[in-house]
Amino acid sequence: MEYHGVDFSLVRLREEDACSLNQMMLANRERFEQFLPVTLAQNTNLYGSEIYISTKSIEWSNGINYTLAIKSVHDNEIAGLIILKNLDVAKRQGEFAYCISEEFGGKGWVTKAVGVFVEMAVEYLQICNFQIIAHVENYPSINVAKNNGFRWVKTLENSHIDVEGQPMDMELFELNVKN
Repeated sequence: MEYHGVDFSLVRLREEDACSLNQMMLANRERFEQFLPVTLAQNTNLYGSEIYISTKSIEWSNGINYTLAIKSVHDNEIAGLIILKNLDVAKRQGEFAYCISEEFGGKGWVTKAVGVFVEMAVEYLQICNFQIIAHVENYPSINVAKNNGFRWVKTLENSHIDVEGQPMDMELFELNVKN
């Protein structure tokens, strides 16, 4: 499952990506700490990024989570991540999580990546029900959902704890693809 477009590619993380992943995560620490605290914590140093990549490879092989790197085709550096997680085989459902570095934000790459990943998940994984959970003020993430045809379902009250330990409401968006 890969995608190669004009500006970016979606590819599985490889061992040789550890330095690029680590640099991208650290350069965007403030951008990611609120909604990707676990991923950020796992990538605070090069060794952590190596373990993260190894873990994601095992999760992929075991069908637990599917993590793809969003890579700039111009320099092959990691610009972001897109993860299909919380898989429920019985419901044929998964949840998207994603991040993009500030340098590449606003270019529509995440919107395109989600659309492409939906198509790949339907074809290769037989997943047809997708979720995106976003904070009400995370407009870029909400736009990613809306631009891919996800519909707002409900508010998940106190479902996320912020960096100060306070509960936050999140918005649930869903997309059901006929397969």
